[in-house]
Amino acid sequence: MANLIATDRARLIAGTQVLLDDVSLGVLDGERIGVLGRNGGGKTSLLGVLQGNRELDTGRVLRPAGVTSGMLAQADVLDPDATVRQVVLGDLAEHEWAGDPRVREIVSGLLGDLGATVLGGLDSPVGAKSGGELRRLALAALLVRDPDLLLLDEPTNHLDVEGVAWLAAYLSQRRPRPGSGLVFVTHDRWFLDAVATRTWEVSDGQVHSYDGGYAAYVLARAERARVAAVTEERRNNLLRKELAWLQRGAPARTSKPRFRIDAAEALVANEPPPRDSVELVRFATTRLGKDVLDLLDATVRLGDRVLLDDVTWRIGPGDRFGIVGVNGAGKSTLFRALMGQIPLEDGTLKTGKTVRLACLSQDLRELEAVAGRTVIDAITQVRSFTVLGGKEISASQLATRLGFTGGRQQSRVGDLSGGERRRLQFLRLLMDEPNVLLLDEPTNDLDIDTLTSMEDVLDGWAGTLLVVSHDRYLLERMTDRQVALLGDGGLRDLPGGVEQYLELRRAMQTRAERGGPAPQASGGSHSTAKASGGAQSGGSSAPRAAEVREARKTVARVEKALARLGERETRVHEEMVAQATNAEAMMRLSAQLAAIRDERETLELEWLEAAELAD
Repeated sequence: MANLIATDRARLIAGTQVLLDDVSLGVLDGERIGVLGRNGGGKTSLLGVLQGNRELDTGRVLRPAGVTSGMLAQADVLDPDATVRQVVLGDLAEHEWAGDPRVREIVSGLLGDLGATVLGGLDSPVGAKSGGELRRLALAALLVRDPDLLLLDEPTNHLDVEGVAWLAAYLSQRRPRPGSGLVFVTHDRWFLDAVATRTWEVSDGQVHSYDGGYAAYVLARAERARVAAVTEERRNNLLRKELAWLQRGAPARTSKPRFRIDAAEALVANEPPPRDSVELVRFATTRLGKDVLDLLDATVRLGDRVLLDDVTWRIGPGDRFGIVGVNGAGKSTLFRALMGQIPLEDGTLKTGKTVRLACLSQDLRELEAVAGRTVIDAITQVRSFTVLGGKEISASQLATRLGFTGGRQQSRVGDLSGGERRRLQFLRLLMDEPNVLLLDEPTNDLDIDTLTSMEDVLDGWAGTLLVVSHDRYLLERMTDRQVALLGDGGLRDLPGGVEQYLELRRAMQTRAERGGPAPQASGGSHSTAKASGGAQSGGSSAPRAAEVREARKTVARVEKALARLGERETRVHEEMVAQATNAEAMMRLSAQLAAIRDERETLELEWLEAAELAD
């Protein structure tokens, strides 16, 4: 396979930091490469070098003649006076783009759910669009142009779950063509696994390459860490032996065994410098009582739009909910309603007496008041000392564990990178020891190492957790249940998780295209709508009582069947592990597994149809 682009001994320096240090790499025809690394480690700079926007200090970039490239930056800078048509379709005539299935799919996939702002309004101005809409417009424009080498910097930012799923399917299944390649920076681990055929990790000026997506990268990095640990253990053993020999007495300090002294000094000199690491810490949470947050028959209106319509949602102690929904459905508004920041038009919000609530917002508003302070001052404003692991530590020690080492603690908060500010924001929230935590798009600006540290912290956190995110990996990792806002005022339980949400959205779109009524999006089964955290919402055109009873019976029966099916699948997986070397047994077990998956798909469709009536 031919190289679409390559670097030869590339060196790039920003201030005092070496971003690329003698790096040689290439993108082959057909490769889809995901780029990972710490915030500020050089990922965006690497894309800029490949695009030709950043000049190398030394080395060169090899660009074969005729290969075109295009880059999606993190900031979507579009002409506010231009129209949607001009930005996305350029000079293409109506019959040209409408007659091209590829362009039609891009326009439909990325712009189809922007509602009235685009449908019948391709000539509407770009300046009136939201951040999520601008991201879709910039993506659509680049995909329509279809350069040979596609460079995407955080393409999933501002996209909802549905948009991320469409983009992953398009990039991995429908865009690939001879002579094309893709390099993308992302913190979305599900997206990385769904798209990447190779992963680059930018670390300490080097670019380490791994086959496959995130799962393969984690396994390979763990193996690399294991090998490094073995090597370090051997080095330490040698160091201990040499130092012990040097301390044996006067004979050891004569000129005769000088080679021994040289060997010990070489071992000490080879000690690698400590790498800045992020260690997010666990704080105690104030004990929660039986009552946490209850939304009862709540209606929330924003302007002319009803975001919540007669919704009841009981959130109990220790509940961990993930919230998904289309952009503009009201996810952030739901958080504001739970915090009492916006009034309910109807219904009641009940907050438990012991609740200490904190919210990690999308736009870092919590740090505006301390933007002129130093990092250390921003931490001491919340608490100067805290107790971790039975020991009292200072704010300075805490900042060091968070990755703010040395003089970085004296940096102004306003001068920090987006990832550093996000990290500081999260730490300040935890230091106040809340017992109810609302996270609104927590993955924004955070690298994957910091995300995994955050998840590890929250694994041992005893409070109630609500998370709004388009990151499927994070939702499934951090929460036990998911609910959906489908844009019709309802709040829907999702026993089938994010995949069920996407199925519901596809069903709604199909019915809308056929001119039929959209499926009702009212909440989950009434058996779970109590203090365990279920959701339910009102509806105007309810089916007959007999139909509802029968649908509920079907839901209960199917849920039991799905549980039994899950147990069967677990047993098959266990047997596959035990029979891993038996080819005949593996073929038989694989066939059983395929049959189980087919049966599950049939049952899930039956569940969806019954649930729409049972709610």
